[in-house]
Amino acid sequence: MNTVIKLEAAPLERPPVLNIRAARPGDLQQILDMMALHAECHGDCAKLTATDLDRDLFGPSPWVTALVAEACGRLIGYAILVPMYLAAEGRRGMELHQIFVRKDHRGTGIGHHLVARAREQARAAGCSYISVSAATGNFQAHRFYEEMNFKAGPVTGMRYIQALA
Repeated sequence: MNTVIKLEAAPLERPPVLNIRAARPGDLQQILDMMALHAECHGDCAKLTATDLDRDLFGPSPWVTALVAEACGRLIGYAILVPMYLAAEGRRGMELHQIFVRKDHRGTGIGHHLVARAREQARAAGCSYISVSAATGNFQAHRFYEEMNFKAGPVTGMRYIQALA
């Protein structure tokens, strides 16, 4: 009987110059490409268009904020932030809705830098907390968030959705 051991490629070294910054309109295509890769990682297909993303990031009423990790003129990661509100407590928060680092740069600390900048962004917006979720079986994400001092909370109730169109 043969045993097959799957070895993952070692990550590249972290780029010598890494810039975490707010997304700009010229970043749209690279962000869309990474969003497609993120969806693929989860067995999904991204349906987002450049028009949708442009509207939601840069339109007259921006809906989300995107931070990007840039090295050598190429985007290698992103984080999407969405406002939240605890009405009963009058507390603003920020949902770290998506975070992604290209496969060849994972394990080099870029995700940690994106989360740190997301925290700064949330504080600057007057938020008192940042929230993130991960699928039940996504143990790698669980470990990552726990390393970043996120605390797991109980999941209660059901989420219901109603289409408006």
